[in-house]
Amino acid sequence: MAIAGVLLVSAVTLSAVALKQHADLFYTPQLLAEQGQPEAGKRVRIGGWVQIDSIKYGEGADMIFLIEDGSGQTLEVSYTGVVPDLFREGEGVVATGRFDETGAFTAENILAKHDENYQPRELKNARQATS
Repeated sequence: MAIAGVLLVSAVTLSAVALKQHADLFYTPQLLAEQGQPEAGKRVRIGGWVQIDSIKYGEGADMIFLIEDGSGQTLEVSYTGVVPDLFREGEGVVATGRFDETGAFTAENILAKHDENYQPRELKNARQATS
């Protein structure tokens, strides 16, 4: 019985550590302005809408765009790669990536809306307030 208890506690502890290491915190530009940026190198998700007229293309697959959340705050995102077909200005986006030591955010993954009703759940109230 004692061995089963030790195994159960070990399994729960390992699961908790694994989940903590893979959990990405979600921020909006407003939350970042209020709370400050997370530590450099920590993986986070930034959500909002792609600001109109903010997408700038660089060499090859490089791009920079702004994410807004209806608060007046924005965040510049740099990304290298192919964006989803539904990635457009004015549409919902979630970027997963990291801040560097200078505060610049580089996305590793971009998710765009998948249907007419998609919004990051943290932004539903913000979108309604600006409409």
